[in-house]
Amino acid sequence: QVQLVESGGGTVQAGGSLRLSCEGSGRMFDSFAMGWFHQAPGKEREFVAHCNWSGHRTEYAESLKDRFTISRDNAKNTVYLQMNNLNPEDTAVYYCAADQTWTMNYWNHSKYDYWGQGTQVTVST
Repeated sequence: QVQLVESGGGTVQAGGSLRLSCEGSGRMFDSFAMGWFHQAPGKEREFVAHCNWSGHRTEYAESLKDRFTISRDNAKNTVYLQMNNLNPEDTAVYYCAADQTWTMNYWNHSKYDYWGQGTQVTVST
């Protein structure tokens, strides 16, 4: 089992940047592929980004790939999401998730085994 704790959310003006962090504890962090999802009020949880156990392979939601970057530091048991040029449509709760089976369906939130509690990101105009 792994416990995940997100941090780094907050309120930022449109055009600004935030870096979210997700620290894992418990089982070997580098045995997990990791994903980021977001969920806006009244909407379903949506895929944002994914990286494999080493961070050398990454995937993104098509609409976000030019502004968001996922990375990880296994020595610190942490995965990051750098978000640039934020706009109000990015407002959501952001969750990190751990996948112990290295699913090919990384965009599907039901394939992940462990979740953090989420961190709120609010982008104001």
